[in-house]
Amino acid sequence: MDCQSHIYIPEFLAFLEKRNTLPRAYRQSGERYVQVGDWALKLRPGHTSVQAKLAMMDTHGIDVTLLSTNFPGPELFGAEGPAIARMMNDYVAEIARRHPQRFAGLAVLPTQNLEASLKELDRAVCELGMRGLLLFSNQNGRFGDEPEFRPLIRRVEDLGVPLVLHPAHPVCYGATRGYQMTGGLGWMFDSTIALARMIMAGILEERPALKLVCPHLGGTLPYLIGRLDYQVAVLGRGGGAITKLPSEYLRTVYLDTASVLALTIRYGYDFVGADRLLFASDHPWVDPQLTRKALLSLELPEADERKILGENAQRLFGIARQRGEGSIAGPRQE
Repeated sequence: MDCQSHIYIPEFLAFLEKRNTLPRAYRQSGERYVQVGDWALKLRPGHTSVQAKLAMMDTHGIDVTLLSTNFPGPELFGAEGPAIARMMNDYVAEIARRHPQRFAGLAVLPTQNLEASLKELDRAVCELGMRGLLLFSNQNGRFGDEPEFRPLIRRVEDLGVPLVLHPAHPVCYGATRGYQMTGGLGWMFDSTIALARMIMAGILEERPALKLVCPHLGGTLPYLIGRLDYQVAVLGRGGGAITKLPSEYLRTVYLDTASVLALTIRYGYDFVGADRLLFASDHPWVDPQLTRKALLSLELPEADERKILGENAQRLFGIARQRGEGSIAGPRQE
């Protein structure tokens, strides 16, 4: 099972192409671009095609994909955000409805409007059957630990679905735009900051049942967490909202394996253990064969490979397939 795979919605791209303000989309020299700020990303082949996604899955032996949209998210569109969130969630849910053996979806929300976000979250999970929430690492410059987002996190925990902390247009864009490092470094730094803030804010202490997932092996936080431990335990900095070392909370987070370097996957495996690793490709930005090859090259115990390649995700997202039917069991609803 692939826990991170993206699709751009044709209707949304058409909407972006009509805009005269950012975010927007445009075509140039036969290529399609999405622009946020002054960063423009060129879409990959098949980025809008469900059939291309299915063909890729068949080629690489991926039975089920957890599908999500890419940024820009609804939080960047002001008063239009709720309608855009509904458009995105309806589209992804319809793909899952048409291909129940192959796809499940993550919801996105207009987080600039708490009331609309709570309403859309309930609709997406309880009516559309979405398997979790994709929360961008920053919400138009705001981070998820801030007080205005706490009711939303509480509702995610109550619904019993995972919260996936996915990279967004990074707050450190200016420092990583040189040499086109934003995709390679900026996104990872933004995830690192967002995840560290959620830990240090005490969210994982207050919400122990929250199922938090951080893609790309937690950004850079697993490599730096010892510094936070030292800052809290020895220098007395920043730990007022937590009762344990930051690393203890980090070990309760699920990490996905979207990396092409085996050493980084090995570090994640050693840090959180086989039970909290989820196979992910980040397709179509990354060829799934690269991430799979990196994982398998580690020659982990067969039982651990099975957990990482599917069993963990099936349990976490409620995507256990029914033998003989191929349908997917839904999440707990309240």
